[in-house]
Amino acid sequence: MQRPRIRTLLPLLALIFGLAAAPAGPAHAAGPAAGDDSAATVAAARDLTVHNLGDVRGNLTLPTTGTHRTTVRWASADPAVVDTTGLVHRPKHGKGTRYVRLTATVTRGEAHTQRAFTATVPELPKQRKYTGYAFSYFTGEGTADGEQVRMALSRGNDPLHWQDLNGGKPVLTSTLGTKGLRDPFIIRSPEGDKFYQLATDLRMYGGSGGSWDQVQRTGSKSVMVWESTDLVHWTNQRLVKVAPDTAGNTWAPEAYYDDKLGAYVVFWASKVYAADDPAHTGTTYNKMLYATTRDFHTFSEPRVWNDPGYSVIDSTVIRHDGSYHRFTKDERDNSSSTPCSKFITAEKSDDLRSTEYGFVADCIGKGSIARGEGPTVFKSNTEEKWYLFIDEFGGRGYIPFETTDLDSGRWAMSENFALPASPRHGTVLPVTGAEYDRLLGAYTP
Repeated sequence: MQRPRIRTLLPLLALIFGLAAAPAGPAHAAGPAAGDDSAATVAAARDLTVHNLGDVRGNLTLPTTGTHRTTVRWASADPAVVDTTGLVHRPKHGKGTRYVRLTATVTRGEAHTQRAFTATVPELPKQRKYTGYAFSYFTGEGTADGEQVRMALSRGNDPLHWQDLNGGKPVLTSTLGTKGLRDPFIIRSPEGDKFYQLATDLRMYGGSGGSWDQVQRTGSKSVMVWESTDLVHWTNQRLVKVAPDTAGNTWAPEAYYDDKLGAYVVFWASKVYAADDPAHTGTTYNKMLYATTRDFHTFSEPRVWNDPGYSVIDSTVIRHDGSYHRFTKDERDNSSSTPCSKFITAEKSDDLRSTEYGFVADCIGKGSIARGEGPTVFKSNTEEKWYLFIDEFGGRGYIPFETTDLDSGRWAMSENFALPASPRHGTVLPVTGAEYDRLLGAYTP
């Protein structure tokens, strides 16, 4: 006696949630289950979320499955701008914004419900030269606000001389997770006009994070994420779980855009414990894992990216002449049998997600610094030269190195530099003149 009432309520539900529910198919042996399918598709259509629709500056994640065991199929009114898989082709600069209607058809059994979305796709930005550098970093666990995000700006177009922004005080602070931020990383979108900032969710100051051993057994499985279109105004932070349940930590997240994939590859270090060791009491070591994402909301299942058989952390990547150059900290304890431990190893591959990068060099920094981690690498704005900043942890913080040949593996310590006060593991990002002026105006008296 209750089934007819459910069917009667479906049109009302559809009206309330702005959904168009198609009539259920004829009843079969399952009988009244067809009505349950209709209710499920209405609810699943209501639950659908597509991030960043109001300002589309990259590919979209269009879900293909929904809640209540439903499937989702998409249609686009303008597939040349946004296709049914979520790939986005923004209008050329000067062609104006496009508005694209996307329709989701949610199905379970023979019932289906449709829901429409509108994607606002701005034109591509005008390409501009980089005329300076921004620097995002933390300063360490020695002070109450040392594990928050600070920023600095180069003095003109000089990557070796810097000025603190915001009076040297943090520009981003954490209110989520452990309430600590380490290892901030900024990536610019391939179109150039959107930025994502990631950070490790870890606070060690005052002992609140526990011992270094403990935070690698029961630490955060998530990364901090912010978004911006101008490097000054950032969205509210969000804590996104990316590591598997078997992980004990999620350290130093970075990302690089994979053109072949049409998505970002996000990578980090985790100690991964055995599935039958939920308390993480066993012995293991850090490996580099990765997941892919289009929007930094929805991530693929994590995979192992770099496992040389011993602990490695803090990878960073730059692409040049079609090859990806990866720099990683060898995390083993230093000994006569492992003389390059606690220094940086360089590798190279034509495939960003390859698990078999070719060796280029190790011991990078040895002889100039006592130890090194947290490398950040970037190309000069003015010449064929690359800079590798290496964090001399327990010592001076970041020390700059440079080379004119990435393939050589030879890096020389820069001779004349004046970095911000006590910079630790972070990112140097080339910026345009407008971005430089905006940062200077926002954060200097």
